[in-house]
Amino acid sequence: MRIERLAIIGVGLIGGSLARALRAADAVGEVIGCGRSAANLERAVALGVIDRFTHDPAAAVTGADTVFIAVPLGAMRGVFEAIRGHLDDGAIITDGGSVKGSVIADAEAAFGGVPPRFVPGHPIAGTERSGVESSFAELYRQRRVILTPVENTDPEALARVEAMWGVCGAEVTRMSPGHHDEVLAATSHLPHMLAFSLVDSLARMKENDEIFRFAAGGFSDFTRIASSSPVMWRDICLANRGPLRSVIKRFAGELHDLAAALDAGDGDRLLAIFERAKAARDRYAGNDRKASS
Repeated sequence: MRIERLAIIGVGLIGGSLARALRAADAVGEVIGCGRSAANLERAVALGVIDRFTHDPAAAVTGADTVFIAVPLGAMRGVFEAIRGHLDDGAIITDGGSVKGSVIADAEAAFGGVPPRFVPGHPIAGTERSGVESSFAELYRQRRVILTPVENTDPEALARVEAMWGVCGAEVTRMSPGHHDEVLAATSHLPHMLAFSLVDSLARMKENDEIFRFAAGGFSDFTRIASSSPVMWRDICLANRGPLRSVIKRFAGELHDLAAALDAGDGDRLLAIFERAKAARDRYAGNDRKASS
């Protein structure tokens, strides 16, 4: 699998790492970058991540056989509208948006229907850092990428996007858009909301200097993702608010049960919850290590 000309709209951690991985595998020819920040794009050229850049999405996709869109969810529709009518015949479009229902709705609104050669996708990889300088070729190695084709998705386009991620070392899974959004609400979006809200709650306590000074490693591990982009996560949470509200309500009920066990001094109840959680986490960690081995 080789891409002759790749247009990346949004040359940050996600888009930049894709370009680096494809270059490392000698699976791409020319890479065109597109974004708003001239400084970031100039740095991307200096680092060898992209060959040239433009601020115009329409110009970026002209002549490209593959287009990867890695912009915040709130910017997706605008990008789709900007590239409409400028794509080459046969060009494949895919994206890295983390709420597939939202992205697909934006594509329908912009194009008058989901283009057959648009393959919605979501690489389950990243760090709390952003910008092209944070990108690296190994980001997707042994990490999962979920593709969420719709009824009219072109099978050949889907196969090529799967092959692209395979070249990057990723494990590719197919899933319906709705199921993807439910799973990610529980496994990614809720943990980010919890991390942000916990840090914010503690920061507003009058003893916050002492609290943060004596915070142990567990606090650091749990709250690391609260250093992620607030704007990006605001957009994600709003775009996936239906499934996210459901999982928050369920989690709130679990917290209520914990509080009730504390009120009752019910150590057996606490122990049962903790043991069940430990067994599930150990099982998950074992499966994750197998997937990464």
